[in-house]
Amino acid sequence: MKLHVGCAMWTHVAWQGRELPHPLPPRDRLRAYARWCNAVEGNTTFYATPSVETVRSWAEQTAADFRFLLKLPRPITHERRLADVAEPLRAFLTAIEPLGPRTHALWVQLPPSFTPGDLDALAGFLRRLPGRYRYAVEVRHRAFFEDPHWEQRLEQVLGEVGAEWVTFDTTVLYETPPSTDMEREAWMKKPRLPRRQRALTDQPIVRYIGRDDEELTVAGWQPWLDTVVGWLREGRSPTVFIHTPDNDAALTLARRFHADVRARLPEVEPLPEAIPAAPPTLF
Repeated sequence: MKLHVGCAMWTHVAWQGRELPHPLPPRDRLRAYARWCNAVEGNTTFYATPSVETVRSWAEQTAADFRFLLKLPRPITHERRLADVAEPLRAFLTAIEPLGPRTHALWVQLPPSFTPGDLDALAGFLRRLPGRYRYAVEVRHRAFFEDPHWEQRLEQVLGEVGAEWVTFDTTVLYETPPSTDMEREAWMKKPRLPRRQRALTDQPIVRYIGRDDEELTVAGWQPWLDTVVGWLREGRSPTVFIHTPDNDAALTLARRFHADVRARLPEVEPLPEAIPAAPPTLF
């Protein structure tokens, strides 16, 4: 059994000199992160398609079973809304080729304005995608969560191509009023949607956002422990990404979530031994 865990990024100022060595050249930052986690969200690809050389360096810094969840570029999902996207999609797929099996899934994150009325566009887009990749779709319109008809229709569209429904769980974030500046910012930006714990494929994906208080984050993920353990016992291979509004403790929290799952299910393969940054010296 193998559980993959990770964060929203592989470099973060608060980790430097604490969990990860500092300074680190860009070509070594992902390598250092991969000693702590075995998956990462590829949020940067939403803003710009990377060069082949950059992606090749990502592959060189990670093991073959490391998982990237790569977000499709914004022109595809938000600007052109899945229509007339052959050119930017081709450029993106060419750029990520060096990752090979590390591309765990291509992440189709859709805006809140993507409604049930747009499902035909999604279905047509997914059918045109090359079969060599897995796909995962994230929706944010409340109708998909509150109306059983549209929930089932979306599941049908995804099921036709074997795509997963990405869960973005913000329920803990919104349980009580924000207490930090970053939590207040997250309240303005993050979707407020019901928790969804249903897997459509053998490789479910969860994005969990907690609080800047580590213990509140841990308390909030307790329902996910039962779900993830159940998936593993069913033979599924989940990937769980741990976020907090400031992400300062996300690296250690991701490993803590993995450890909590292993405490219930010791058969789960351990993560690599973390290599913390060397303590400062006097000289």
